[in-house]
Amino acid sequence: MRPQNSMKQTKLSPFIYFLSLTLLILSTSSLTMARQNKPLPGAERPELYLEQLQGKRIGIVANQTSILTHSENKHVVDFLLEKGVVVKKVFVPEHGFRGQADAGEKVDNSVDAKTGLPIISLYGNNKKPKPEQIQDLDILIFDLQDVGVRFYTYISTMHYLMEAAAENGKKVIIFDRPNPNGSYIAGPVLKEGFESFVGMHPIPVVHGLTVGELAQMINGEKWLKGGLKADLEVIPVGNWNHSTPYNLPVKPSPNLPNDLSIKLYPSTCFFEGTIVSLGRGTHFPFQVYGYPDPKFGDFTFTPVSIDGMSKNPPHQDKKCFGVDLRGESMMHEFTLKYLIDAYQKSGKGQAFFNNYFNTLAGTDQLKKMIMEGKTEAEITASWKVDLDKYKELRTKYLIYN
Repeated sequence: MRPQNSMKQTKLSPFIYFLSLTLLILSTSSLTMARQNKPLPGAERPELYLEQLQGKRIGIVANQTSILTHSENKHVVDFLLEKGVVVKKVFVPEHGFRGQADAGEKVDNSVDAKTGLPIISLYGNNKKPKPEQIQDLDILIFDLQDVGVRFYTYISTMHYLMEAAAENGKKVIIFDRPNPNGSYIAGPVLKEGFESFVGMHPIPVVHGLTVGELAQMINGEKWLKGGLKADLEVIPVGNWNHSTPYNLPVKPSPNLPNDLSIKLYPSTCFFEGTIVSLGRGTHFPFQVYGYPDPKFGDFTFTPVSIDGMSKNPPHQDKKCFGVDLRGESMMHEFTLKYLIDAYQKSGKGQAFFNNYFNTLAGTDQLKKMIMEGKTEAEITASWKVDLDKYKELRTKYLIYN
């Protein structure tokens, strides 16, 4: 019996081998196709930048979002070091290198435990690299995942990096990344006199640019101090355009924990300039809003101190009543309806707003129109001329369709 069984097995072996080989080829082909179709951030296209980095002294602006997803989420700093690139120091934005600092929290200079590289904060009192911090560098790389909203401060960090580079004769390379809110443009355009770290450029709230495209606009429109232009190169994203959906593999900051929060962020961040909580102190920030008064809504939540997210949230330990937005569509786009709803329910008039609101809005007209009882349609119509001008300007700097 054994010899017969052995003979049967021998006859089947070529078929099994062929089937296994076919499945392996199909599996490998599917994986290759998936990688070809998936957006490739600039950092994941080393063939476009590695050669020019060899033998150069590199400084890089990076944080927890600076990863190569096709290489098991390897951090870009680790990748560059493995490839023999001389990385001298790491600069970090708001929220720090590992992205665990709360909004506005002080980020100190330190040393990365894994690589031993010095980490220099570009937040707080040192938003712009000092000449002595970059004098020993040849190239400055910027690789941060932005969310496409004017008051998200990573683009302000990029501005100051470009400015320091231009003043000190250093090259800037942007490792571009997809914009998860890059398919549309909305909101008021920032007016002169309202510039701040949460709004440095005359662009709308939702600007419809990647950081690479915005860097080209900053250069081209001479928005750097003194009209300087940085020696700039953008490593573009592959397999992506402005209509391509993009799910972020890593949360870009502690209080944007998921894709829906990023979609809602342009609309709900305005609550930072009001008495209303937008959910800081919960595990669903920017996805709810409320106030310690039942007239604001039926949904309830209680903000508490959460280390690594929000240590001192507004209305801490108070029961807030309001609206739960977690059922909103992932197709959500900027709207004023939440803000107007909360304002009308409050009955507080001017006291609804704080001094930060106009800074976020980039204009004093939005608050005035809300207080005058204007509808969302009337308010957004008032932006049309400025938005049309911006859209025309934007076309000059687009890298992607």
